[in-house]
Amino acid sequence: MRVRVWGCRGSLPTPGPSTIRYGGNTTCLEIQLNSGPLIIIDAGSGIKALGKTLVQEQTTTDIYLFLTHAHWDHLLGFPFFLPAYSNEYIIHVRGGPRAKGALETYLKQQMQPPYFPVPFEVMQAQFDFSVGPPQTWQIGRATVIPVPISHPNNGYGFKIVEDGVVFVFIPDNELDYTHEGGLPREDYIQFCQGADLLMHDAQYTDDEYQAKKGWGHTSFTAVLQMSLQAEVKRFGLFHHDPDHTDADIDSYVDLCRAMIAQANSPLEVFATKEGLKLVI
Repeated sequence: MRVRVWGCRGSLPTPGPSTIRYGGNTTCLEIQLNSGPLIIIDAGSGIKALGKTLVQEQTTTDIYLFLTHAHWDHLLGFPFFLPAYSNEYIIHVRGGPRAKGALETYLKQQMQPPYFPVPFEVMQAQFDFSVGPPQTWQIGRATVIPVPISHPNNGYGFKIVEDGVVFVFIPDNELDYTHEGGLPREDYIQFCQGADLLMHDAQYTDDEYQAKKGWGHTSFTAVLQMSLQAEVKRFGLFHHDPDHTDADIDSYVDLCRAMIAQANSPLEVFATKEGLKLVI
């Protein structure tokens, strides 16, 4: 399984000199399975560059687009996704079990007047909004398992398991406050148990979290503790706060590594950044 990050910024795109290394585009991941079609998670602003690359490379026309939730930073790039305008592509749109009736609305609504000048109907790709099994999806040899996130207005993270390899992606998740529809921390520990790679919302410092408790995000130290408890192999800080600079994020990674050394754990930690390619 190969994972590439096209956007990992939270809340708002933040281009500029202070974010150039980790990137300013919002959430979008590309997952290339060993079997089956391409998986994309979320359509934040990072999906624009991904779409352009897919059209240029012409390596696949069968795409699964998984949406974690409908907040703007996770959808705003979709109207600029080039494959959606070509009849050569099939795009299977998926989400968690409770999102069954909403996925099509999520994407079409943002392209209605007066929000966008081009209507959804201009897109020529074949869209598949069916939801598949109620709890999991089978794509090639991979199984995709949703988990409710603890976040305002609900949403889902996903676990992808293929050939014994486990990748877990949980954005916008507040571990120390249970929102309606969310789960307690212990359930997230169990869901992430032994994952080869975890990317998880780590938007705040501890001080920032005290002022923003209930906003739907977690401090990086809290997620690190969960990763240690779940015996995750690699943990990538994700959903970087729009006010955090490259230097800030460097310092957070350094602090995490010091905490791991103190715990005498083999856990590997890093901060996700645009363009990052990982082989699991």
